Amino acid sequence: MQSIEERISGLYGQLSERLKQAADFVVDHEIDVATHSLRTVSSMAGLAPSTFTRLSQALGFASYEEMRDVCRARMGRQALSFSERASLLVRNGADDGARSFFEQQSSASLENLGRMERDLNQERLVDVVEQLNSARQVLLFGAFSSTGFMEYFGYLARYFADNWKVIGRMGASLSSAMVGLNDKDVVVVLTMAPYARRAIVAAEMAADAGAYVVVITDDIACPALSHASASFIVPTESPQFFSSYAATLVLIETIVGMLVARAGDSARARIEEVENRNRRYGEFWD
Repeated sequence: MQSIEERISGLYGQLSERLKQAADFVVDHEIDVATHSLRTVSSMAGLAPSTFTRLSQALGFASYEEMRDVCRARMGRQALSFSERASLLVRNGADDGARSFFEQQSSASLENLGRMERDLNQERLVDVVEQLNSARQVLLFGAFSSTGFMEYFGYLARYFADNWKVIGRMGASLSSAMVGLNDKDVVVVLTMAPYARRAIVAAEMAADAGAYVVVITDDIACPALSHASASFIVPTESPQFFSSYAATLVLIETIVGMLVARAGDSARARIEEVENRNRRYGEFWD
């Protein structure tokens, strides 16, 4: 995608003096354009809203919203704080009422899934599943919003394996969980922007111990990637103020399904035993 600076520089000489003022403001205040409504941006610039609308048309955009979306893509959602993303959410609710939020969220999730399906390295996925299948033990770690998804990953894994463990629960020491790790072990770290310091430390400690480290994250700038044996960059775009985990959840469930298929009858037998125990002790509602 051509950046807003490139688009403006190519057409700058054809703009009127007033549109040049608006263009200069857009280049110098890209984050404000990305995170605020047209009315707010025009007030900050001291120009009429129609000036920015005419600028977007002069630059070849279908609307001001399309020009603003280019500003967002240029700097990336990872550069935005939760509060700045919330500003986008408020703006969308106020200015983009043509589509329901459900449609926006669903569309973003489907686009994330489509991108992951297109871009995911499936040979790497097979290799990671093989490492998980043959590991002496598998440790899972996630912090902040990633915590619950690692808990879910571990919950599913305990149906078919007894050597998986979620670490770092309730602030528990990472060091104690890492003692004794070696190249027969796998550590999976899940972290999305803004990256939790403990997640980076967990990946570093596991790599230093010689373990096979799998990092699941949302951007190549994630610091944990420098410690990864294998990694997956998962799309997380969302109209929400936080990152979407829809594609991440599909990746986790895919890995689980592949592991069960690879384990074969032993996995089926263990899952059956867990189900029977759940029924015997009344954990399932009869």
